[in-house]
Amino acid sequence: MLPKLTHLQFFVLSVLLNGQKSGRVVRDLLATEHEQKKTLASFYQLMSRLEDAGMVKGWYESKHVDGVTIKERWYEILGSGIKAVEAQEAFYLS
Repeated sequence: MLPKLTHLQFFVLSVLLNGQKSGRVVRDLLATEHEQKKTLASFYQLMSRLEDAGMVKGWYESKHVDGVTIKERWYEILGSGIKAVEAQEAFYLS
């Protein structure tokens, strides 16, 4: 049986195995480590699909930069996301 995750979904979930990350950090890692420069819209669409699938949880945090309040999206991997990563790793190791 083929894996259910795309390579980008697998990478994002793998990054989140190391703890909560902001969307900006995950997007930057995609660009630097996988040369996948996603537009904001396509990146957040990818993240939305992972949220809809119940693999990640996302929320907004506010911070102040030079007197301006900025909302930043943060993510963490959920149990089903961990299981999906483990299943994909097992597929490639077998």
